[in-house]
Amino acid sequence: MRSRMGRATTAVALGGLFAAGCGSGNGDPASPAAGKGATAGHPVTVTDCTGAKTTFTSAPKRIVTSNASSLELLLRLGAGGKVIGTGFPPGKGTLPGELDARAQRVKVLSDTVIPKEKLLGSGADLYIDTFAAMNMGGGMGDSPTQEEFEAAGIKHTYLKSTACAAGAKSPVTDLSAVEDDILSLGAVTGTRAKAKELVDGMKEKVDAVQRAVGGVPEDERPSYFFFDYDAGTKQPTAVCNRQIAHAVITLAGARNVFADCDGDFKQVGWEDVIAENPDWIQLGVRDRGSEAANRKAFDEAEKWLRSNSATKGLKAVQEGHFLRIGSERTTIAGVENADTVERIAKALHPGKVR
Repeated sequence: MRSRMGRATTAVALGGLFAAGCGSGNGDPASPAAGKGATAGHPVTVTDCTGAKTTFTSAPKRIVTSNASSLELLLRLGAGGKVIGTGFPPGKGTLPGELDARAQRVKVLSDTVIPKEKLLGSGADLYIDTFAAMNMGGGMGDSPTQEEFEAAGIKHTYLKSTACAAGAKSPVTDLSAVEDDILSLGAVTGTRAKAKELVDGMKEKVDAVQRAVGGVPEDERPSYFFFDYDAGTKQPTAVCNRQIAHAVITLAGARNVFADCDGDFKQVGWEDVIAENPDWIQLGVRDRGSEAANRKAFDEAEKWLRSNSATKGLKAVQEGHFLRIGSERTTIAGVENADTVERIAKALHPGKVR
C-alpha cells in the first residue's frame, strides 16, 4: 500500500538517494555529538539508511512535512507549532480529537506532492519525508537533490521505518524501527521526554499482547491477508515481510499469508490469494476523513470480496472474518501501530486477549 497522503516510491536503491533519515547512530536513535554552539539537548546526529550523518546543533524552527503521517507524529510530540507547511494534508476528521484541530491549522503547500520549487522556497529548515524518494509527477518536476536542499538551508530527513523498508536485510517482526523514528524525532525537535512517553505506551500495549499470544505456534496462528482495497482490485497488492504491517500482523498472533515475499509491497494475482485461502482479511481502506465515509468505504471493500467470483469462496469471506482497520495505522509508522496490534489480537484470539 502507498499512503493515502502520498504514493512515494519506497523500493529505491540505497546510496545517494538517501539524504539523512531519522535513524540511529551507535545504537542510539539520535545520539548527541560534540560541537560548539549547541542548545540544550543538542547537538544531535542522525543517520540515513547507508549510515551517512546529519547533525542538528539546535532544534529546527520551521518544519515542512511530506504528508500527514510525519505531521501527526510531530503533533503528538508537541512540536506541531514548528510545522509551517505540509503536503498530502490529513482530511478533516482523519486524526483523533485535538490532533485534528491542530492539523487543520497547518498550511497546505500541496494537496499531493509538494512541488520542488515551492518546497525549496518554503523557508523550512527541516523537511521530513515519510518515504525514501518522492516521484514529483504530474509536471511538478523532480525531487530536490541533496545539493539543492543544502543551498536552500533545508535538512532532509526520513521516517526510516518506511523509507528503508524495501532494502531491509531481514523481515521486520517488531516495532523497534517505528519506535526509533519517534525517539529520533523527539531528540531532533527537543521533545525527548514526550517521545519516550509515546514509545513506552506502545511497548506496554504490544508487550501485553505478546504475553497473551506470543507463544502461539506458527501452525496454530490464523492466516491473515491485508487487502489493500484502494491500491486496486484487478491485481491485489501484497504486504511483504519488510513492511511494518508484517510486524503488526505477526505481533498480533497471526500469520501473514505473504510472509515469504521479500520486500515491502508486491503485486500478486488473485490466484495466489485463493491458494492461501486466508482465515482473516483486513479491509485496508485509507481514511476518508469521517466515520460515515470510512464506513461506506469498508462496506464497498467487503461487498467487492463477497460478490467477486474469484474471492467469494474464500474461507474468510464465507465466515465473515473481516477486520475494518484503516490502512495508515497498519502500514505507516505511528503510535497507532501498537493499537492495531491490539485490535487484531483481540479479534483473532478473543480467549487470550482481553
